Amino acid sequence: MASQANPDHPDLLATWTEAAVSVGMAPFAGCFTRPTWANLLVLAAGAILSPGRRTVAAALSSVGLRGAAGFTNYHRVLNRSRWSGQAAARCLLKLLVAAFAPDGPAVVGVKPRGLPDIDETIERRWGARIKARSIYRDPVRSSRGHFVKASGLRWVSLMLLAPVPFAGRVWGLPFLTALAPSERYAQAQGCRHKLLTDRARQLLLLVARWLPDRQVIAIADSSYAVIELLAAVRRHVTVITRLRLDARLFDPPPPRLPGTKGRPRVSGARQPTLLQRLADPKTGWQRVTVTGWYGQDERRLDNLLWTLDSLLLLALGLAAPNGLGAAFVLLQAAVVLGFALLQWAGLRRGAVLGAVAA
Repeated sequence: MASQANPDHPDLLATWTEAAVSVGMAPFAGCFTRPTWANLLVLAAGAILSPGRRTVAAALSSVGLRGAAGFTNYHRVLNRSRWSGQAAARCLLKLLVAAFAPDGPAVVGVKPRGLPDIDETIERRWGARIKARSIYRDPVRSSRGHFVKASGLRWVSLMLLAPVPFAGRVWGLPFLTALAPSERYAQAQGCRHKLLTDRARQLLLLVARWLPDRQVIAIADSSYAVIELLAAVRRHVTVITRLRLDARLFDPPPPRLPGTKGRPRVSGARQPTLLQRLADPKTGWQRVTVTGWYGQDERRLDNLLWTLDSLLLLALGLAAPNGLGAAFVLLQAAVVLGFALLQWAGLRRGAVLGAVAA
């Protein structure tokens, strides 16, 4: 057992894992001091080998160092050692871009938990030392008419959205997160509260500075459709977000004529809202077809293959089930075929994903 191993002689598997980790994580060595880097490699190898929760104690147990005399040094990697998370995030982003998005724009997403995509998430953590925990709206269990609260830490996350060859689809690859405490926590600490949009502005401008030679496109939800945020990053980042149907839209301000008195105009004539354009029969529309929406084409093909395999299993005599077994195979083939037909109908109806005014 790993817990009974000699604390001064880690097992051979742990040694091999640590050697492999040291090679894979070599680009990050410059972000840490030499002692911290050595301890970090041990923790990374232990986290890979841990079968349960990936705590520091579990990682040390997996590599046979549970009873090591200097076990506190491994805990200090996370709570006392000095190293830059931003430097590590920058190194990780450069590696991800070089591997999965060497050409074209870098697409990221903003997720409150960045292509980058940006968004936020709630991490459910409890403990006496977790001070920034607050009550937030649960985005998963809540709906338009049902509000569900969740207690935890709120993180704003940036992810690189890039096609992964072995997966055959686009993955969100996180590379930078920032804690976004609540306003109540800021008041308790006596400091100024930062809105989610303020943190998103800082993170997006940081990514633009890290990738000076690339166009950065950020995808975000409607929480980030804020004029102040879009105005602050528009010279450095292209932001794609979802507007409310009743959002107030205006033309650009007209050219200022010489001799005009007063403050310059910041907006032009009022435009119809998106809801009004949708209801207007005179609005011209352009059809847009989206392929591979959430991998639905592939999933529909998988269901059809499942149905075909089930029928061939009985027709070719590859299996000889009794009457009840044959009925079960035919029933599940019919059910899967029904799902495939429903997906096909849904894809046809959703082929026109969006429409823009011609």
